[in-house]
Amino acid sequence: MVNSTNKVRHVLGISGGKDSAALAIYMKDNYPDLDIEYYTADTGKELTETYQLINNLEVYLGKKIIRLAAFSDSVEAPFDHKLKSLGGFLPNTKHRWCTKSLKLDVFEKFVGDDPVISYVGIRGDEDREGYISTKSTIQSIFPFRESIWSQDIVAKILDNRKINDRLEWAEKNVDADKVVRFLEVLGRPVGELYSKDEKLSQILDLGITYYNRLAFDVAKQEGYPVGKLDQPFSLLDNKDVLKLEDIYRLLEESGVGIPAYYNKIEFEIDGEKATYNRSRSGCYFCFFQQKIEWVWLYEQHPDLFAQAMEYERGDFSWNQDEPLEKLILPDRIVNIKREYIKRQKRLQKSDKPKSSKLMDILMSASEEEIGCASCFI
Repeated sequence: MVNSTNKVRHVLGISGGKDSAALAIYMKDNYPDLDIEYYTADTGKELTETYQLINNLEVYLGKKIIRLAAFSDSVEAPFDHKLKSLGGFLPNTKHRWCTKSLKLDVFEKFVGDDPVISYVGIRGDEDREGYISTKSTIQSIFPFRESIWSQDIVAKILDNRKINDRLEWAEKNVDADKVVRFLEVLGRPVGELYSKDEKLSQILDLGITYYNRLAFDVAKQEGYPVGKLDQPFSLLDNKDVLKLEDIYRLLEESGVGIPAYYNKIEFEIDGEKATYNRSRSGCYFCFFQQKIEWVWLYEQHPDLFAQAMEYERGDFSWNQDEPLEKLILPDRIVNIKREYIKRQKRLQKSDKPKSSKLMDILMSASEEEIGCASCFI
């Protein structure tokens, strides 16, 4: 699939999660001029609901989603092949070899050395960039955010050493009624009393379109793929900011539907009722799962839970503090559910609940930032 002409390629990875699926729908509906290659990296250990979502998306998009797989010449599933080569060493939050070997490596092989614009579905209500490729020929764009540009470009825009260049750009490109204020903001250096976030926020307030054109000019000067396009970049006029509720709306209205593992299932403990569900895409045995999600897997997909247990041996377990055989003891399941209900109650009393979805309400900011974008978005 590598492009021998070195023409800039537009790609979008489908993880099986809600955000990447919604982004595919959004891009088709709003930017039909872009010839986007949709792909998914299959570990061989995804939930059935993930494969169903990909099939539904293909119908809506009207084009094939390219299936990538590591170790394609092996008779084993990609995950099993890699695990065997590591002597049974299971991935964990500190050693996420699964994302590197089974997602990022196959993606980078897929695009080769071609200049690539990769569209990533991180929402406007998230403050992270995730675990994504940093290959110099691959540029990430975030259409759901107010700032669609990656942090490396933002850093170049706000570089104090480039202030004169930014002022010169503003004098040539900003309308007369706004140029004075633009010059004030762009001319103020970042420092202890004026952070990069504050400066960026003020630039965005003055006009997202101006900001996008400035970022595009910087990207072009620095040799980013977007600057090598042979036609105008459609997203320069993008002002949309999509949040969680927008994602679900896009999925529902398109007919693609929300991945079935998000469906809430009711349970009762000590006379109290609550619901649980899978919070994310990714392998069914993903080590980022919360304990309540392991219980969900055990009770809703006992066959998959049994397979996950078979991978554990000796010092290698999915949860560093608790092997699965202990997690599913009857008393332990009851305790996990009790703690989950207590946590939900605390969150309901919180001033700023993030959302009703398990991943969004349980993950701390630091944990969310290290989540693998290739798997979960």
